[in-house]
Amino acid sequence: MSDITAFIDDKVKSNDVFLFMKGSPDFPQCGFSGQVVQILNYLGIDYGSANVLESQELREGVKAYTNWPTIPQLYVKGEFVGGADIVREMFQAGELQSFLSEKGIAVKQTA
Repeated sequence: MSDITAFIDDKVKSNDVFLFMKGSPDFPQCGFSGQVVQILNYLGIDYGSANVLESQELREGVKAYTNWPTIPQLYVKGEFVGGADIVREMFQAGELQSFLSEKGIAVKQTA
């Protein structure tokens, strides 16, 4: 396992909710990352994040890790959930809130 794969694996498995994104939760640097941050913040979710813009190796490593071509990527309890479109659709349908609750993640708001 490469160093970057080990780093990604550690982040995904040691955080209940983890977001690989462009920018940071305080300063998202793309609209899609911003959407996912807004949803997680609205739901009051505690989550970790990593800025893929800080490392080309991380950016490419994340895409290879899930075989998913886009950023952001959201993980819950080690499981890949999806990118911005999937997270937004799940949130709007109420499925994200149910999914998080089933995984034992406290949700403070509901849509």
